Amino acid sequence: MSGNSASGLPELKLYNTLTRAKEGFAPLDPAAVRMYVCGPTVYDFAHIGNARPVIVFDILYRLLRHLYGADHVKYVRNVTDVDDKINARAAQEFPGLDLNEAISRVTFTTEAQFHDDLEALGVLHPDVEPRATEHIVEMRQLIEKLIASGHAYVAENHVLFSVPSMPDYGNLSHRPLDDMLAGARVDVAPYKQDAMDFVLWKPSKPGEPGWPSPAGIEVPGRPGWHIECSAMSWKHLGETFDIHGGGIDLVFPHHENEVAQSRCAFHTNIMAQVWMHNGFLQVEGEKMSKSLGNFITIRQLLADWPGDVLRLNMLKTHYRQPIDWTVKGLDESARTLEQWFDAAADEAYPRPAPAVLEALADDLNTPKAIAEMHGLKDHAGKKALAGTLAFLGFTPGPLQAWRAAQAPELALSPPEIEARLAERIEARRNRDWATSDRIRDELLALGVALKDNKDGTTSWEPRR
Repeated sequence: MSGNSASGLPELKLYNTLTRAKEGFAPLDPAAVRMYVCGPTVYDFAHIGNARPVIVFDILYRLLRHLYGADHVKYVRNVTDVDDKINARAAQEFPGLDLNEAISRVTFTTEAQFHDDLEALGVLHPDVEPRATEHIVEMRQLIEKLIASGHAYVAENHVLFSVPSMPDYGNLSHRPLDDMLAGARVDVAPYKQDAMDFVLWKPSKPGEPGWPSPAGIEVPGRPGWHIECSAMSWKHLGETFDIHGGGIDLVFPHHENEVAQSRCAFHTNIMAQVWMHNGFLQVEGEKMSKSLGNFITIRQLLADWPGDVLRLNMLKTHYRQPIDWTVKGLDESARTLEQWFDAAADEAYPRPAPAVLEALADDLNTPKAIAEMHGLKDHAGKKALAGTLAFLGFTPGPLQAWRAAQAPELALSPPEIEARLAERIEARRNRDWATSDRIRDELLALGVALKDNKDGTTSWEPRR
């Protein structure tokens, strides 16, 4: 199956960071569409900025499965479980334990927390979720290939990638050399042949995690950050694949260096055909940071809001644009979802609305998709709305439970409310508007909100 107009499905177009253009998507193999997305470094609760690529590429994953068939799409999202931040957190939280045991506890606990958060956000599991420490063999193999082909060298028990050995290094980020030097926060080291060269492997300090080193280095070591993703994508998707995604902050140096490692190891023109990057996230108009006190984890937000509300709030802004995360926006998202679920109640439909698919196929235009969903709330579109909500991963249960938990305790029992409602209906029938308004106001004061419907009926709910 292919995603084109001839099949009755929309043509998928994606913005490619590599070419700086929106292009028609043509997978290398339509029977095996392959996508890799950089996942979490597991040392702490994920913050709301971490949720953005997870939700964005979950939507793309769902769309690819719809266009090409679920059995023809493979989605890999890695887990980074070897990192200086992990080592520091492990030593801080478990000072009495062997560091390797402490690291194991931190990474497995944090990964479980991450999975719980994503389940609440309605995110599908990727097909493969590799851990970096399970792919050390592949990392060493890549490093040996790079050394053999003259793209890497050994110096003082380190292995470094030789940036000058790759003439078109920098094509992904399109940065001048001076900007790359500044952006990479280059470590000054006397053993480097060039200031831009970056670490593929480094010796482990005493007590740190370590593995047998490549290239005949006698001391144990551990991989650099960039080689991890090159090795895991190669292992699970091959030397070249279709889509590589992540946050805009990863374009340089992480993704630029992935491209360099993989292309030079396998002598290919590309690593991934399409590179996709989501924009930054701000909180109430300011950059999120612990120093400003606006650093918010997914777990903290889930304590106050259903995951579906967070999910919709993330999709209201196009993935390539910066997003401003606000309480006002969350309130609006909650109301929107409630309207959709009310309109689609008791409806069942197996497919999303064609207009929504068209919007998503245009470089994941979620704002346009949401606008189309607003137009499905009337009687004719309710079935399509139900199918679209399910396709996008929204389910009514969590929102209903959240609303029920928020509802104030009623001063009247439901039978008492119904009796007062009958009095009001009688007053309206007699055109006694003063009595009708008085009953409405009295019920509102007792925590009951009335809604006069277009069909002449009146419904009630706890006042919010």
